[in-house]
Amino acid sequence: MGTGKYRRKKMNKGDHPIKEKYRTKRKTKDLDEIQDDMKPGKVQKLMSQEVDEDKPGAAQHYCVHCAKYCVNEKALKDHLRGKPHKKRIKALQTEAFTQKDAEMCAGMGSFTAPKTFNTDLPTMDVEETSSTAETATQD
Repeated sequence: MGTGKYRRKKMNKGDHPIKEKYRTKRKTKDLDEIQDDMKPGKVQKLMSQEVDEDKPGAAQHYCVHCAKYCVNEKALKDHLRGKPHKKRIKALQTEAFTQKDAEMCAGMGSFTAPKTFNTDLPTMDVEETSSTAETATQD
């Protein structure tokens, strides 16, 4: 074995990971925004969007829990079975914190434990949404 040059170890990262965390290049919706979208009136509007060629899959395959557009029905089914989707559902099961909760934790009121949030959607079945899209195109 030779004793040639070796690559230096990068020990100090500075504030690079912090900058990465707050960059908005790949920013997704926060949990409180998704919980607002999961209210009954908005869910139906998001699940039956008009065709938009600028969005992936023409905005026809949308996951409300993750606020994500999928390219086709197979990609949506794979996403619904995947780990990131299941983690997002678990994170959505507790209600999002509000300013009132922050003040209570700071001693400006009595603390109450976070409530659970219902993540069940009325129609999240992929086959049902695709069949309604097919009937709309036939008319």
